[in-house]
Amino acid sequence: MASDFFTVEVWRLRGLTTYYLLFFIEIATRRVSVVGITTNPDTAWMLQMGRNVTDLEDGLVSGTRILLIDRDTKYCGEFRDFLSRGGTTVIRLPPRSPNLNAYAERFVGSIKTECLNRLIFFGEGSLRRAVGDFMKHYHEERNHQGLGNQLIRPAANDSRFRTESVNMRSRLGGLLNYYYRAAA
Repeated sequence: MASDFFTVEVWRLRGLTTYYLLFFIEIATRRVSVVGITTNPDTAWMLQMGRNVTDLEDGLVSGTRILLIDRDTKYCGEFRDFLSRGGTTVIRLPPRSPNLNAYAERFVGSIKTECLNRLIFFGEGSLRRAVGDFMKHYHEERNHQGLGNQLIRPAANDSRFRTESVNMRSRLGGLLNYYYRAAA
């Protein structure tokens, strides 16, 4: 598994604000979870994110042996120690080596070019909605070349190989489109 941050600028009443989004990606399956959005990723927030992702029942990294992270100072020592105590080996990548976390970097490129760089956000709610819609599209509707052009989480009634008419599902006002055949 790998983790990284990316930033998005959002208009608020006090002006333009930078939001930091923390995500984790399962390298084998390309499943991505955006686990936190904040304007201030301090130590307390990072420790809470650590508790969330290591929860025994539905924690994202519970049972994960290795987590790749970069040398960003937001990954504070307390966060790394917390994950290590939970049994996850945290590997910090060398400085200036984005190719060593290529799957995470590719996801950032995808979400920014396909969605975030094309919208203007007014408030945190609009950012959360756009990220949520993109994540549904990314997992359920977007083919992934690295996975043999398969969907990460195909719908149960995926009927791409039938001869009925083709329908289109639109997200974010037509920015993201998914074409499918209606179930019989």
